[in-house]
Amino acid sequence: MPGIWETNMNFSQWSRSLVKTLAVVLALALPTALAISSADARVGGGFSSGSRGSRTFSAPPSTTTAPGSTSQFNRTYSQPGAGMSTSAPSRGGLFGRGGGFLGGLAAGFLGAGLLGMLFGGGLFDGLGGLSSFLGLIIQIVLVVFVVRLAMSWWQRRNSPQAAYAGADAGPQTNYRSGLGGGLGSGLGGGFGFGANSAPLEIKPADYAAFEHLLGDIQSAWSNEDVAKLHTLATPEMVSYFEQDLAQNRARNAVNKVTNVKLLQGDLAEAWREGETDYATVAMRFALTDKTVDRNTGAIVAGSEQPGEVTEVWTFARRQGSPWELSAIQQTN
Repeated sequence: MPGIWETNMNFSQWSRSLVKTLAVVLALALPTALAISSADARVGGGFSSGSRGSRTFSAPPSTTTAPGSTSQFNRTYSQPGAGMSTSAPSRGGLFGRGGGFLGGLAAGFLGAGLLGMLFGGGLFDGLGGLSSFLGLIIQIVLVVFVVRLAMSWWQRRNSPQAAYAGADAGPQTNYRSGLGGGLGSGLGGGFGFGANSAPLEIKPADYAAFEHLLGDIQSAWSNEDVAKLHTLATPEMVSYFEQDLAQNRARNAVNKVTNVKLLQGDLAEAWREGETDYATVAMRFALTDKTVDRNTGAIVAGSEQPGEVTEVWTFARRQGSPWELSAIQQTN
């Protein structure tokens, strides 16, 4: 039987080495991730904010510029209701952003194991070997399964039924403009068709307006010019900007976004609801994003190095009025 014991001991040592290696990787990756998040301080704060009319809770179509999915709104005044689609893909999951209770549960198990390693206890100490470890895994799976069932039941019980009425509006036809190097340079039209909306043609002058708004909004944000922001964005979006600016002032910091240049953009969809036109556009742009101390000017987040960002912006206008920024969504 010595061979069996030696095999188990070797497996246990291998498992401990593997887990310790993963713990070191996580320990090194976490500060980097936090640093990246703190530097993500441009207009909108890296959140998905605003409203897209009746399509607020419907994910915009993917484009060449933004081929992946878009994040659901973290901040919005809109509420699910009749005529609004709730077909946006969920980004939850066990470790997903906004994972709720399941994310916290998984993080708790991981945190407990990492703390055990830091204090010399080891991730698997007290588990009684491989069989206990497998038993713990089975228990975790069972707990997650039960919690998922409970959460699913609770969401079905409390979700408004009107949000699902007429959600399936049939296939959409989307003609993208293929704008290559910039929104203002394209000559193709864009049309979007959907529930409670009429087709809308986006012209070259509209693309030029979107490109100008990209730069003007970033400039007004950097100058903390709320009055100017009111002329460029909807009242809802300005309210979010004011909240973010107030947080910066509380930290005695100011975010400066400069050297904004559109690199690529294309139309995801465009439609009309009543007297309001909407156009959702994917944009990839270069910028220099840094946060400095309000008194000394020292950089506290970000850097002088230019970077690139891809976001999905929705613009809205009432008949006879100019375009305004109505929403910003992050891409996955």
